[in-house]
Order: sequence, then structure tokens, then C-alpha cells
Amino acid sequence: AAAASTWGDVVDRYALFTAFEQMGAAAAALEIARQHALQRYAFGRPIGSFQGLKHSFADLFAAVDLARSNCLYGAAALKSAPAALQTCRNLRYAGQPIAEDEWVALAKRWQKAKYDAGWACLVWPREHGGGGLGPRENVIFQEEEGAFAELFGPFMIGQGFLAPTLMAYATPEQQTHLLPKLASGEEVWCQLFSEPGAGSDLAGVRARAEPMGDGRWRINGQKVWTSGAHYSDWGLAVLRTDPAQAKHKGLTVFRVRMDTPGITTQPIRQLGGCSHFNAVFFDDVIVSDEWRVGPVNDGWRVALTALMNERMTLGASIGIGFEEIFALTRHADERGRRPIDRAEVRRRIADWYAVDRALHYSVHRSLDTLEAGGAPGPERSVGKLVGASATQDIAAFGLDLLADRARSAGAVGTDPWVMHTLFAFGAVHRVEGGTDEILRNIIAERVLRLPPEHRADAGPFRDIPTAPSGGAA
Repeated sequence: AAAASTWGDVVDRYALFTAFEQMGAAAAALEIARQHALQRYAFGRPIGSFQGLKHSFADLFAAVDLARSNCLYGAAALKSAPAALQTCRNLRYAGQPIAEDEWVALAKRWQKAKYDAGWACLVWPREHGGGGLGPRENVIFQEEEGAFAELFGPFMIGQGFLAPTLMAYATPEQQTHLLPKLASGEEVWCQLFSEPGAGSDLAGVRARAEPMGDGRWRINGQKVWTSGAHYSDWGLAVLRTDPAQAKHKGLTVFRVRMDTPGITTQPIRQLGGCSHFNAVFFDDVIVSDEWRVGPVNDGWRVALTALMNERMTLGASIGIGFEEIFALTRHADERGRRPIDRAEVRRRIADWYAVDRALHYSVHRSLDTLEAGGAPGPERSVGKLVGASATQDIAAFGLDLLADRARSAGAVGTDPWVMHTLFAFGAVHRVEGGTDEILRNIIAERVLRLPPEHRADAGPFRDIPTAPSGGAA
């Protein structure tokens, strides 16, 4: 037995060495190709500036980055006891089988229970209602929270995206008033960013806030794809305050009460049948200047803080559906046959397991950065890019395995229902927080330093071309 254990350790070390060697070769090849793309010109510009190539480079970077996470975890696993490595469980994606109002009420009760026990918002400073702990402890708690982690849903935007923004830019008085109620679950927040003509191109927002000269602002315009607006108490809105300035200037961020007169929320029915998103209309909505977050006309910097935390949160906190597809492949059909018994199915499962683990370990790499005093960078878009597409691929494969049984979702909790829910979620997840294409551009331009696209939106915002009247927004 001792000899077998020793031989197994040798094999593991050799496999890890080979993996590092292959990962390093892939990274070197990517760098050689990147340099070539910067130096080779065609049609008067570097070939690395062409979007098709940039997206290919972004996909290659994502693959190498995930391989690096698996390699680093493998090195750590050889130094640690296996039992200790299994103490954390993964957050699992799950659909909501109960009515939304029941889900929100249950989530608020669970959040309040955590808050009263000192387990809410562990990475927040204690003075804001948090636990004053580090990001690694927070991830461990979330994993040990198990199925109850799904109740984080109504608070993901407020606690994950917006609270760090408020801590960075809100006044001390605003922080004292707002953050403890967010931590306790008493209040829910939504993010009022996207518009019909400004989604991926967020700096193109046209909803405007005009000063009234008496310490108040008048807001008019529309937001869209606003998650949870219909049950939120507050929203954080990016608004155009000076169209004479350049596109990324002249923006200001405000917090708004969602029950303020003039705000209308209209639910948008989604592929899965629910209405989690909303269109939000502002018609002569009056807010105080005290509700402004950050300086006037410097809202883009404030918004970027929220966006980076959004991609970090979405990439880190949402599973890809591996547990669900693994369970499905072990279920026998009416003839007693299991998909897992087929070699091609096992290969697909193994590939997705590697992706699932790599995404998980990438979160811990990010934790190392945060604990060293750094901030999540654009390379963290990899988790969102890879995870969202993997979720939909897994769901599509599961539906194919179910064959005729997949024609309807069926009862809550059944295999068809789970796969339909996963597929619908994957479609949403690939759009929210930045589309696949936008994330590839971010990786290509900000991580790999490939040349940016030619832009036609320089100069004053009011002079930027828009769609013709009656055309698409």
C-alpha cells in the first residue's frame, strides 16, 4: 500500500509538471502571436486591431488563464491534506421553484438572521454593518452556506456591485445611513445603468439629470434590463448631466428611491417565463443633490467601480451547472441505460469538470490579489466569459440527452425543468454584465494590449451620430 501511494504521488507530480510545461508553452505561443499581431500590418493598420482576431486572442487568453488556475491549484493540492481541500463546497446554480415574492421575503429573513448573528457581508468594515474579515473567509462562508447561498440573489447587485461603490464615493453620512440597511437585508438595491441605446456602450446613456438651481435635479429618460427594479427600494443611476462634454465626461451618478413620483417600472418577460428584468421610466423625477454619489460630471469613474465589481461578482459567484449535468448523466432511462456509461459523454463531463474547477480556483487567485492589496483587473472578465457560455453549452447538451423528454420543462425539480432553467439562465448570463463580444474586446485591448477599434464617438456627446429617426436605437 505504501509503495502504491508513493507511486501515485510520483504520477501526480509528473502530471503536474507536464501540465505546467504545456501551460507555459501555450502562454509563450500566445505571446509570440500577440507580438506578431502588433507588428504585422494589413490595410494600413496592425492586424491585431481587427475585431475577429482580437476575439480569437481573447479566447486563447481565457483558455491559458484557466489552465494556469488548474496548474496552481494542483501545486497547492500536493502540499495539502486532501480532507482539508474538500472542506469548501461549490456554490450551485439552482432555479427558483417558488413565487418571486416568497423568494424575496425568504431571502430577507435569511439575510437578517445572518446579520444578527454577525455573518452578513463579511468583507465589509464593521462600521458599515459587515464582519471586518478578508475575502477568503467570505468565499469559504459562501461555499459552506450551501443551498442557502441561492438566497443571496436579491442582494447580489446591492451588496456585490454597489456597496463597494458607495464605500468609495458616497459621503460618510450617506454610508452611515444606507449601508447597514443593505447589509441587514432591510433594503434592496438595483443598478440603473443600461438603456435602449446604451448597453455594452454604457457611456452612451441619454437619460438626463438637469439642475433646477435650488439644490434639486430633474430626471427624464429610460433605463432597461434593470434586474430586480420591481422589488428594490433604491437604485443607483448613471445620468447625463452635460451633453456638451465628451462622451465619458458629463455623467453623474445618483441614488434614487424607486417609489419616487415619476418612476414607472415595467417587467420584461424572459425566455424562462419569469420577469426578473424591467424597463424603468423617469418622467420629471425630482431628486435632491444630497442623493448624488461622487462629483458632478465624473460619474464614469464611479460607474466603472460598479462595473468591475459586477464582473468580478458574476464571474465568481455563479456556477456553470456542472453538478446538474453530472447528476443527469447518472440517471438511467426506462431501459436502464445511463448516459455516463458512454465514453463520449464521460469526455464531455471531464472537460466541463476541468472548466468548473478552473473557474473556482481562479476565484482564489483573485483572492490572493485582493489580500495583497490589489484590485480586480480586466483579466477577471475571463470568469464571466467562460462561465456563461459553458452554462449554456451544458444545458444544451443536457437537453440533447433528454431527447423527447426535453420538449417541455415538466415539473419543478425534474431533469427537464433543471436543464430548461439552466439554458434560459445561460442566455441571460451571456448578456448581463457585458456580452461575450464586449468581454473579448476588454481582454484583447486591456489585458493583451492589442490596438483598440477606431472610434467615431470623440468630441462633445451631443455631436455623436445616432440611429436615424425611426431606426434601431
